[in-house]
Amino acid sequence: MSRSSRSFTVIQSAALFALRLVIGWHFLYEGVAKLYEPEWSSAAYLDLSRWIFSDLFHSIAASPGVLQVVDFLNIWGLILIGLGLVLGFLTRIASLAGIALLLLYYLAHPPLVGLDFGIPSEGHYLVVNKNLVELFALVLLAVFPAGRIFGLDALLRGRSRAPAAAATGTEPETGGETAPAQRGISRRDLLQSLAGVPVLGLFVIALLKKTGWESWEEKVLEEYPDAVTSATIKSYDFASLDELKAPIPKSKIGDMELSRVILGGNLMGGWAHARDLIYVSKLVKAYHHDEKIFETLLLAEKCGINAILTNPILCRVINDYWRRNIGKIQFISDCGGEDLLQRVQMSVDNGASACYVQGGVADLLIEQKNVGLIADALDLIRRNGLPAGIGAHKLETIQVCVDNGLEPDFWMKTLHHTRYWSAQPPEERDNIWCRKPDQTIAYMEALEQPWIAFKTLAAGAIAPREGIKYAFENGADFVCLGMYDFQIVEDVNITLDILNGELERQRPWRA
Repeated sequence: MSRSSRSFTVIQSAALFALRLVIGWHFLYEGVAKLYEPEWSSAAYLDLSRWIFSDLFHSIAASPGVLQVVDFLNIWGLILIGLGLVLGFLTRIASLAGIALLLLYYLAHPPLVGLDFGIPSEGHYLVVNKNLVELFALVLLAVFPAGRIFGLDALLRGRSRAPAAAATGTEPETGGETAPAQRGISRRDLLQSLAGVPVLGLFVIALLKKTGWESWEEKVLEEYPDAVTSATIKSYDFASLDELKAPIPKSKIGDMELSRVILGGNLMGGWAHARDLIYVSKLVKAYHHDEKIFETLLLAEKCGINAILTNPILCRVINDYWRRNIGKIQFISDCGGEDLLQRVQMSVDNGASACYVQGGVADLLIEQKNVGLIADALDLIRRNGLPAGIGAHKLETIQVCVDNGLEPDFWMKTLHHTRYWSAQPPEERDNIWCRKPDQTIAYMEALEQPWIAFKTLAAGAIAPREGIKYAFENGADFVCLGMYDFQIVEDVNITLDILNGELERQRPWRA
């Protein structure tokens, strides 16, 4: 160790060395992980910024050329900073660069009241978050000679002092030891300076274990896509925003402008309708944490989708999305729950742009011969100045409502064919949502009100190109699609192709 670092105790030196290694490891991993992910981009992170420099971050995200440069600098900045810290090479410069990068992260998403995604959240606390903690740890590494403790900086310092001492003819005070100018770099000093190299080797080994060692099978599958082995690997290409053909077109229900595709909220709320796969509902809910929902809503808006249709249970998240001024997506509430009128009022109070009686609720009320409650709900919705709708899974529900003189502003009716394998069992097991598609098509054709078709993909059993075309050709004016963020652009492009193509549609457009 250099003379300046020898003033530390063994424990102090070891602590600084360990701190340098763990921060370096973290930076290096973050950079390599992004490098390994070809589709990674900072666009969503920048888009969700809502603090003092948000306009700058938004402009970066909106400019593909600038965003590409920023992503490149981000990835390689993380990697180089990580390498510098692990090896103890130019440690002060690496620390200062890391401080600057973490400061930008903090400014983009500070954990301030009114700007956070909820309290508590792992790594994202009140004012102080993990970025700020790591930033101050780097300040410590920058002000102390951390790179001279088991780092290459000690080696560089030794080599730089030797020529200087030889040129001046002086010998630095060494407390009785031979100066570097006289003896060069000792083997012990060299080994200590290279202490970070084994750690770097461990990182590489750990990375290979995480990503998987290259195998002959993988090479064959990558080079010959049609090859099939005992464990076939499939590669999926997800459409990104720059592949969007155009925003989705809009129409109107009353005075409300509405995109032809509406984002369904079931996946965000945890209602997966995954048939006998009982774990899927928890899985999709875990995927859709608040930040992921914000990203999904913002991406939908950028594709021209201007409404989400969901249960009032998501009111909090949608209101947070509006409050943080991320976007202006409209909220259509299904008013689902035990107390229908209370759920209507809850939806109105939380900013719903339209409300309807949820399909399962309406089906049950019709079975109970309580059509009056549906009428009361329509009246309450309209008294609050909103478009009012009636939903149904069963065609009989729509028929009874019409027979009783109910005229909603729009209908919500399931529509899909039943030519998928899990539709075969005759008993109802959350596997069929439109049991009479032909009769539904024929009956809905005569109704004057706009029709929003939902469950058009039978909860993922029907391909989007097939299900969306089926819905529009058979009379739907809008389709509600439950989509993950990585499906939105592709589904919008499919819908555009269908709407711009030749539709064999009998029912006039009602919206």
